[in-house]
Amino acid sequence: MKNAPFLAPTSVEAKQDGSLIYCKHRVQIVKEVTFDAAHHLFDYDGKCRALHGHTYKLQMGISGFLDNRGMTLDFGDLKAIFKEELEPYLDHRYLNESLPYMNTTAENMCYWIFEQLAKHLPDERDVRVEFVKLYETPTSYAEFRREWLVD
Repeated sequence: MKNAPFLAPTSVEAKQDGSLIYCKHRVQIVKEVTFDAAHHLFDYDGKCRALHGHTYKLQMGISGFLDNRGMTLDFGDLKAIFKEELEPYLDHRYLNESLPYMNTTAENMCYWIFEQLAKHLPDERDVRVEFVKLYETPTSYAEFRREWLVD
């Protein structure tokens, strides 16, 4: 038997069913943003000991069960969380002054971003942060993953 062609339900069929959700499993979405910032490193014998800057690339992986629209979280809502809750501390900032006291390595920043993002996600459908990946250069990044919280 050949594969039958897929026929999408009409809006009338979707309304009769009462659900626009096709996937009943957890799904992850990823939003990527960039920001520019300056910093310097403490206790480091290299060029990064001096004040310098980066164009950082940040990837945020969020998972959850789908809402009535069939979405884990609207990409625009995730971008708004970044804009309102994270960007004021990161973009065009001197990170040694705008972040909590830490050595502003990509590793420390990555974990701080993970924590902040987790605080501002909606408390519904088990939406949670799965990972944060912070690129300091196009070829160098730090990553923190949810499963490492138990280590």
